[in-house]
Amino acid sequence: MLTRIALLASLLLFASCGRAPRELVLSGPTMGTTYTVKVAGSPQTVDAEAVRRTIDDVLALIDTQMSTYRADSALSRFNATRSTDWVDVPAEVARVIALGQEISRRSDGAFDMTVAPLIRVWGFGPSGEPEQLPTDEQLAAIRREVGYSLLDVREDTPALRKHTPELTIDVNGIAPGYAVDVLAARFAALGLRDFMIDIGGEVLARGRNANGVAWRIAVERPQDTEPTPYKILELHDESVTTSGEYRHYFEREGRRYSHTIDPRTGQPIESHGSVVVVGNSSAAIDAWATAMNVLGPDAGVELADREGLAVMYVLAEGSTLRARTSAAFERNVRSVEGERVTDER
Repeated sequence: MLTRIALLASLLLFASCGRAPRELVLSGPTMGTTYTVKVAGSPQTVDAEAVRRTIDDVLALIDTQMSTYRADSALSRFNATRSTDWVDVPAEVARVIALGQEISRRSDGAFDMTVAPLIRVWGFGPSGEPEQLPTDEQLAAIRREVGYSLLDVREDTPALRKHTPELTIDVNGIAPGYAVDVLAARFAALGLRDFMIDIGGEVLARGRNANGVAWRIAVERPQDTEPTPYKILELHDESVTTSGEYRHYFEREGRRYSHTIDPRTGQPIESHGSVVVVGNSSAAIDAWATAMNVLGPDAGVELADREGLAVMYVLAEGSTLRARTSAAFERNVRSVEGERVTDER
């Protein structure tokens, strides 16, 4: 899974009245990353086994449907076929692909689930850093086989269709967020009201933490050093995610090559820091964070304002950091001290 995590996964919990907070904490590996779930409540009010079983069931189902590491997953089987006819897929796969395609259209291709071949040729796949950088001819050939417009999806009688046999799909930029949303719905069905879910940096918070206050999430400073907080956000029944390229890159002849590839050009994006997106759907903001990272702060804030998205760019200028926010972020998102987090519009 592409490294896109820029949230500190720790919650800022403070003991009250001399007593330790009561919460259930579960964690483990999934989707090439890790998950952490925290449920506020005492052992008498939370069925730990039911929560664990729900987590295992949801993550196992999504893995069998959408993993690109498993040859037997529904998505891998679609990628392997060279047919350009409709191929039946599970409803969940069609739902995720349809959402991704919508965000691809709304971002004018800045988010694209077909971009994996370009990511690999730049050395960010299993093969690692390339001995030689890709040539313009190589990139041109790959780009003919990449593009969200080369993929069709239908949710009624769920199916996918390629326009070219070589097309493949990778949902690592949206599936973790989707898994968070599904888990949250399952937890609500169990009667849980106060919980936090973190899958690889895709964080959703509902209700209150064990101290009875809003869940608090630290946004990491976009610097290639030990993780330290830049801002502390309070989440009120919301999701948050961050995209950045400040740790996953390689350097060649004095130039830094980022792991984030602009699908529209086939080139790594220029490093600017990181971008934070807050919203109601973890799956949607998962994809939007990638799109905003590709677009950069100028085009990104302009699009965020048109779409009503809560977006904050944390811009690194040497050793100095400054925030640039969309109107929705400035209006609705607050730091732990209750102050608005914007530094610049």
